[in-house]
Amino acid sequence: VQLVESGGGLVQAGGSLRLSCVVSGSINDIYHMAWFRQAPGKEREFLAAMRTTNSNTYYAGSVKGRFTISRDNAGNAMYLQMSNLKPEDTAVYYCAASFLSAHSREDRYGYWGRGTQVTVSS
Repeated sequence: VQLVESGGGLVQAGGSLRLSCVVSGSINDIYHMAWFRQAPGKEREFLAAMRTTNSNTYYAGSVKGRFTISRDNAGNAMYLQMSNLKPEDTAVYYCAASFLSAHSREDRYGYWGRGTQVTVSS
């Protein structure tokens, strides 16, 4: 499985961004897909996940209501719609895929993109 993120950039506080993650390879074997982020000097943080079999979604409390995870019908792409962005949302954002039931467990995601930088100015 190969994952490539895009859509990051510089945005003012209160603004919105939509991140994309193009997925290729053994797409049909993916059980969970997720978004994580890592801010400078901090550990990688779970944001949102989607179970591919039924599209159930899960969110971290810090982004619930502001971020929305989705994917296209073919399963070739995953998205993270981010709204009401705050300076503390500044980080590198990663998409990840797992053949296991993973939810928010970073250690269960075996496939990662290289990340896309999101910077929110105050």
